[in-house]
Amino acid sequence: MAERTHGPGGPRRDGRRRHDHRPDRDRGPQQHSGPRDAAGLRSVLRDLHGAGYGRYKTLTGDWSFDGFDLEVQRVQPDPYAPASRCEVRVHPGTAGLPEQLRSTPVRARAVAGFLVRAAEHRLRDSGLRVDAGRQQVLDRSSCQLLPGGGVRLRLGIDLPGRGRSIDGRAAERALCDRVPDVVEAALRYATAEQDRLREFVESVEDTDALREELAARDLVAFVADGAVLPRRSGVDERPLPGAVPFRSPESMRVSVTLPNRGEVTGMGIGEGITLVVGGGFHGKSTLLRALENGVYDHVPGDGRELVVSREDTVKVRAEDGRRVHRVDVSPFVSHLPTGADTADFSTDNASGSTSQAAAIVESVEAGAGVLLVDEDTAATNLMIRDARMQALVAKESEPLTPFLDLIRPLSRSRGVSTVLVMGGSGDYMDVADRVLMMDSYQAREVTDRARALAATPTGRSREAEEFPPVRARIPAPSSIEGQRPKVRARGTDALTLGESTVELRAVEQLVDPSQVTGIGLALVTCVRSGLLDGTRTVAEVLDGFGQRVAERGVAGVDERYAGDFAVPRRFELAAALNRLRTLRVAAFRD
Repeated sequence: MAERTHGPGGPRRDGRRRHDHRPDRDRGPQQHSGPRDAAGLRSVLRDLHGAGYGRYKTLTGDWSFDGFDLEVQRVQPDPYAPASRCEVRVHPGTAGLPEQLRSTPVRARAVAGFLVRAAEHRLRDSGLRVDAGRQQVLDRSSCQLLPGGGVRLRLGIDLPGRGRSIDGRAAERALCDRVPDVVEAALRYATAEQDRLREFVESVEDTDALREELAARDLVAFVADGAVLPRRSGVDERPLPGAVPFRSPESMRVSVTLPNRGEVTGMGIGEGITLVVGGGFHGKSTLLRALENGVYDHVPGDGRELVVSREDTVKVRAEDGRRVHRVDVSPFVSHLPTGADTADFSTDNASGSTSQAAAIVESVEAGAGVLLVDEDTAATNLMIRDARMQALVAKESEPLTPFLDLIRPLSRSRGVSTVLVMGGSGDYMDVADRVLMMDSYQAREVTDRARALAATPTGRSREAEEFPPVRARIPAPSSIEGQRPKVRARGTDALTLGESTVELRAVEQLVDPSQVTGIGLALVTCVRSGLLDGTRTVAEVLDGFGQRVAERGVAGVDERYAGDFAVPRRFELAAALNRLRTLRVAAFRD
């Protein structure tokens, strides 16, 4: 009888029977049943070589290595999807980090900052990626110290493929060879560059201690003698070779004793109003940019390690076209020809003056104690109205009250100091507590000379005497999608949050895309956790978020996100909230 060649159970042309139950290498993911250890992972990857790319899903979960665990958290569905995510958890005994090195939150953050940079260096050209950051030492999800002295490192990897097939051999080299190598070479104290690690930790600790010292000395900022302020370019934050080191004017020099460096000297900028003047290209804006970044700690060798600003320092500027929603800009804008209520002002397309007025009010609402302003990025008509313009345009015809007349009441009644770069209007000499001149990148105090010039009347009249209390806004939780919307950073310029794009280009103290991701996650967390519940003010939401992070660390930003992010400051979080085109303010609390 002839053999059947068709029908159930019969042989196929490839020689296999139709009911053959042998594993098919191109079927969907199969759960690995062998030991989930290093040898087991090698075996699985070798077995997967040449299989369909989707079979990489079998790697998901924990794998035990000698001295650490590797968790494959998320596997990309195809070679062209976003990278897969892994987490390495180094056991305390393997890491061997001395307790003294990690004894405070500041030291622990510094240790993590050093280790993640060492890991990045070790992983170059490996296909594995780690978010190490740039010149600033931020609190990052990519590397954290665990209780007891363990280390957690989060990695991204494009799992190797050949077309849509698995390249198991390359994956084995990455996961079974390079990961143990980075643990051994970069995440263990015994093999670390211990002197550099201690230098890194002590540098960050000194910066933090110096920042804490400012308020006690009635200072808003400090710039150390010998600091290097200029950067190589707008896209390269490393110090400019051959730059003129900073030297404090004698009249503004103060000494501070730090935990590790001992006594250091530099320029102390006092509370109140500081006017920075000088010719073009002589270093005014360079100084201000250093103060903007002074809210962050920097890596050793950056040149700005001892350039610090108070934590509540915020840079404000004009921002044509931004959305403003229910902000009380009445201190700056008394009336509008349209009849719009400036105490409850909204627009989808703010002018330079109204956007800067809103930015100042929003910063004060968020808790800013120090404002930084550069005339280059400010709205001229909000900054100054001189005597001739006052004579030509009567006050009843001019709705704007210039910052010149509000800067002193803002300091006196609200306790908000200002550091202002101004090269085009001498009227600010009338209100300045001190005047600093930058000349060929050298700083000189010229307060006495400025006051002598200001003694000659210009005929200008003051247009305001008080800065009224800022109205506290209560944002509605419906402003933000709470069901885990897509969060994506577009550099430091914009945040994608669900279907919305938040423009952040004018939020100049953002220094890292991971902060932008952190902002998006934080906004969602504020809704999901009930912090943003329709009863709390903006300041109360920010306070609650800060407390959450203080208690939980990076998990306070998001507990489940496997990607990279950095913990944002409250002020950049508030700036993003205010720029949401979906923001709805439910009410005011006076």
